[in-house]
Amino acid sequence: MEVIPAVDLMDGKVVRLVRGDPKLSKSYENLGDPISVAKMWEGEGANLIHVVDLDAALGLGSNLDLIWEIVKALRVPAQGGGGVRSIGLAETLLNGGVSRVVLGSLAFNNPQAIKILVEEFGSNRVVVALDHIGGTVVIRGWKTKTRFGVREAMDNFLNLGVKYFLITSINKDGTLMGPDLNVLAGLCGYQGAKVMAAGGIGSLQDLVALRNLGVWGVVVGKALYEGCFTLREAMRAVEWRGG
Repeated sequence: MEVIPAVDLMDGKVVRLVRGDPKLSKSYENLGDPISVAKMWEGEGANLIHVVDLDAALGLGSNLDLIWEIVKALRVPAQGGGGVRSIGLAETLLNGGVSRVVLGSLAFNNPQAIKILVEEFGSNRVVVALDHIGGTVVIRGWKTKTRFGVREAMDNFLNLGVKYFLITSINKDGTLMGPDLNVLAGLCGYQGAKVMAAGGIGSLQDLVALRNLGVWGVVVGKALYEGCFTLREAMRAVEWRGG
């Protein structure tokens, strides 16, 4: 299982939110600027960095120039998302060096755009974000509920050629209270989907539980920034041993 450190950007700084609420943001400027933080995770062994533009996701601005700087500074791949609501911006990110683009609102507002991107760039470079509250998918900065449950939405996008899904429990996100294993259990391995889990990870035991479910990768933010465990400890914890 891949352990993927998150670099969430707001106003040019690395921050973490609680349950997607910008009023409950915490800056980690003490760790350095976003490029330094991304390089720190790379130095600790990350194979992939998850970069999110929270300002764009929330309609407050853009950190696109900073994303470019991070991508150029890294030797490992970076997947990017947050407020990517046009096929043009998705194409710009993919052509500009982002390894995978993470799409939420665009996927639901224009599913055909997802099909086009998969056909143009390949299924390895497109991630559909299924952010959910109680199993119901939410979009537009976690403010708008869709009519889709997570499993139904996954079915729809699998039929469009999508392979990678980022499943985030908004109720758990930033709480360190443990991931939503119940929702994830019904998704892992389903029709070959590669599931990335996010939201609520607070301990090495949480990571092991996700690995045992068959999660392909886990995006970890606050637990790393708050020192609940180190990235190296996390990567060791999810290594398969024996058998």
